[in-house]
Amino acid sequence: MILGLRTALYPAPDLAAAKKWYSEVLGQAPSFDAPYYVGFSVGGFELGLVPDGQPGTAGAQPLWGVADIVAAYSRLLELGATALEVVTDVGEGIRVAAVTDPFGNRFGIIENPHFDRSAVS
Repeated sequence: MILGLRTALYPAPDLAAAKKWYSEVLGQAPSFDAPYYVGFSVGGFELGLVPDGQPGTAGAQPLWGVADIVAAYSRLLELGATALEVVTDVGEGIRVAAVTDPFGNRFGIIENPHFDRSAVS
């Protein structure tokens, strides 16, 4: 049985640079930091950086929740990300967007006023 999102992994061949960038994006230090994996606790979920693998924008596409998607999208671009998918209203007040992080990975965000945090376990 699938219980919901727990971890989203991002390939990071330059683990030190990725750790620094994601620390800035998330506004926090990693909760786990080792040469083989760096993890950040984000709203009850884990964003993980792994030194193995090839960065890319295809494949799994997790969306990380934000309160203000326009501000979050702008901040990601200011921090060195590249525009991939502009902010788009997909209906019912839900908006999505995506950037390419400085390491070549797709980083998606979502503003969803219907998300129920109490349903996260």
